[in-house]
Amino acid sequence: MRVTTTDTLFAGLLATSFEKFRGDYPDIKLEVVISNQVHSLSKREADVAIRPTGNPPETLVGRKVGVIRQSVYGQRHYWQNRRAPLDTLTGHQWIGPDTHMGNRALETWMARKGLNDVCNYRVDSMLGMQTAIRAGDAVTVLPDYLGENDSSLCRLTDSIAELDIPLWILTHPDLKRVKRIREFTKVIGEELRQALVYA
Repeated sequence: MRVTTTDTLFAGLLATSFEKFRGDYPDIKLEVVISNQVHSLSKREADVAIRPTGNPPETLVGRKVGVIRQSVYGQRHYWQNRRAPLDTLTGHQWIGPDTHMGNRALETWMARKGLNDVCNYRVDSMLGMQTAIRAGDAVTVLPDYLGENDSSLCRLTDSIAELDIPLWILTHPDLKRVKRIREFTKVIGEELRQALVYA
């Protein structure tokens, strides 16, 4: 079975779940394509896609397994676990997504909040943004499942409702009755649902 997902989801949520799945289902061979590019399930470039999206393609079937929430994070040593209202953070340096990352919602939110003027450091992946804020006093928006599990970081704000995004497990309609696909989506879907509740 070939599964496509993003680097952030793989590092933050899926690697451990996939290892457990492999142990429980040793006869299923698992190939993982870690890419922020959407692979075509209709062309059989992958059997299953695990993707954050507000609009899953109508040509695919699947289910929403949860909602990815995002908040502002900073380096724990610098911020000392202090919460800070968003408007007080506009005087600090921000790390943001570059245009190649393709996170239009975050780009739009930062522009609307006037944060582009204090964002002189841009990175093309969430994992890169996470790594970058460990080094100083800058702040950035991260998915809670990444920020909360990084002991060097602390959450500075409540989750930003405007940046909530559904997480889906999708497959081609022709594959939805295949036993290994059904088992995979059921098991991994439940793991993700629980992980996102506690993130």
